[in-house]
Amino acid sequence: MSATAGAVWGRTEQQDFRSRVRGTLLGVAVGDALGAPVDGLGLEEIQEQYGAEGVVDLAFGYGRRGAVSHLTQLTLFSVDGLIRAQVRRDTGAWHPPTDVHRAYLRWAATQRDWGPDERRKDDGWLAREEWLYARRDPTRALLTGLGDETMGTLEAPKNPTELGPEAVARSAPFGLLVGWEPQLVVQLAVECATQTHGHPIAYLSAGAYAVIVHGLACGESLDGAVQRALALLALRPGHEPVSDALQHALGAVRQGMPTPARVEELAADGSADGLLAAAVYCALVGEDVRHGLRLAVNHDGPSAAAAALTGGLLGALHGETALPPAWLAELEGRPTMLELADDFAMEMTQGPALHGPSGSSPGWLARYPRA
Repeated sequence: MSATAGAVWGRTEQQDFRSRVRGTLLGVAVGDALGAPVDGLGLEEIQEQYGAEGVVDLAFGYGRRGAVSHLTQLTLFSVDGLIRAQVRRDTGAWHPPTDVHRAYLRWAATQRDWGPDERRKDDGWLAREEWLYARRDPTRALLTGLGDETMGTLEAPKNPTELGPEAVARSAPFGLLVGWEPQLVVQLAVECATQTHGHPIAYLSAGAYAVIVHGLACGESLDGAVQRALALLALRPGHEPVSDALQHALGAVRQGMPTPARVEELAADGSADGLLAAAVYCALVGEDVRHGLRLAVNHDGPSAAAAALTGGLLGALHGETALPPAWLAELEGRPTMLELADDFAMEMTQGPALHGPSGSSPGWLARYPRA
């Protein structure tokens, strides 16, 4: 798997890209934080607790306002794995799914261990962030998929019957590989999804979501990015449920005012394809980021995943400054997310100045070891 040669980055392009990277990561996290406290509740229960309009602001979850779930944790480790893959290219080793899998195993260790283990010199800086050592309701598929060193692949996927949205929700970072051809973005997201979610609906939804984010990060419209995803999906066996769900989302946009019932209908049984469709719909019809995220939360389906996916789309589309500042101010782990986003943007736009055959920054290799 190889990437295409990236464009020459001028300063303006670098700043726009960094804003979209920040927007994507913070968008996933703020959607997750908005939805996590009511995840699993029906609309009536949400309205009983929060009033007729449902959740309109960050609520208490995991003991504080603005706390994120495992969906955000894993998204951050996706980014870490992608940076490490770029750094390891210098060694002649180039297999991004392996580097991402190693990053996910570092996440799995945060779910078992009390805190960072200083003896693991190859962890890099992200795995030493203490706030990530909190169990935030990871699903069984995640824990079993990453419960040993064996990496799931397309030929031998982990959890081959698993349809849940968790692999989709960690796949936004693959879309930020703007120097890659779209079909390679799909392939990487699919291969990394099979490490925990082996059903075609789950891994093809991850590929579709990643390539939609890719289109947005490259400056396309959301509708245009979805059309490209549909064209790329059509080439893959088993794509029909995911393609149908996306077409359903596009059709729903023309059916009048958005309602919780429409979001719920798209989300269906809470499987990956339904939540992808619900997120695309909420991002398309939302008047702004706040409205789109509230739509994604207030319905009978899984609120955290729907809003995390919606937030990733809106953040990639509009950049970080479009996100509600009052929500960002209370977001758990925001300093870590900004640091990681800026590192990713710097690696993607200026990687050769950080490491390469002629010499490397020791500080960078301490943050992202080649091992």
